[in-house]
Amino acid sequence: MHGMMVSRTAPDSAPEAQAPAASNPSFSPLYRQIKGLITRSLQHGDWKPGELIPSESDLARRFGVSQGTVRKAVDELAAEGLLLRRQGRGTFVSTHHEERVKFRFLRLVPDAAVEGERAAPQPMERQFLECKRARASQEVARVLGIKSGESVTQIRRLLLLAGSPVVYEDIYLPGPAFRALTSERLESYRGPLYALFESEFSTRMVRAEEKLRAVNATEQEARLLQVKQGEALLLVERLSFSYGELPAEYRRGLYDTRHHHYRNELN
Repeated sequence: MHGMMVSRTAPDSAPEAQAPAASNPSFSPLYRQIKGLITRSLQHGDWKPGELIPSESDLARRFGVSQGTVRKAVDELAAEGLLLRRQGRGTFVSTHHEERVKFRFLRLVPDAAVEGERAAPQPMERQFLECKRARASQEVARVLGIKSGESVTQIRRLLLLAGSPVVYEDIYLPGPAFRALTSERLESYRGPLYALFESEFSTRMVRAEEKLRAVNATEQEARLLQVKQGEALLLVERLSFSYGELPAEYRRGLYDTRHHHYRNELN
């Protein structure tokens, strides 16, 4: 990426033959082009999670654009959680080890939380039930964009609050990247699961899509969550993406919401 210049115009056509930029489907604002180049560098590992990226003036010289254009691109990446500005220190690659993003994907809130106030995430105990290599079912393969029968790493775990199970999850990770992941490593790791994926398996989750629906607990699910068979549960299906919109994790979580609720803030 060093020394790469961004094209501002398409000189192949005469001015009178050109369509207005706004109607050209290939048109992209200059700052969006810079945003794409920075994202590509993140994807390629030019700057690791937690590392300081070059200053806006250095990036402006590298790309041959104004500092204001770079600032707008960096602002969007910071708003999306890919970069983290620190006053007086510069801009860093965001990491799941950061306290402010550690609970970014955790939405379970106790019903006792005061209305209108942001409830602090409660510490959860993790109980890993299984970590194994498996063949992707048609559903898992479809969601992850791989072929049915391809190898995936499957994790099953419980999340507990005050010793009581509240979430039962099946997690599927595609490809050979997670082949070295074992139950022993999961048990010994004390940080967030996404931080482990980031630091040891070079996979950073940058965004996620979720689907929610109500289901009834099967016999096995009821036993694990200590609820009655047929009890209403909240099913949360999450597809997480790494850089470049690459599907990197499919998670199927069952939530016991008798004393908690799933909270999301929409802007």
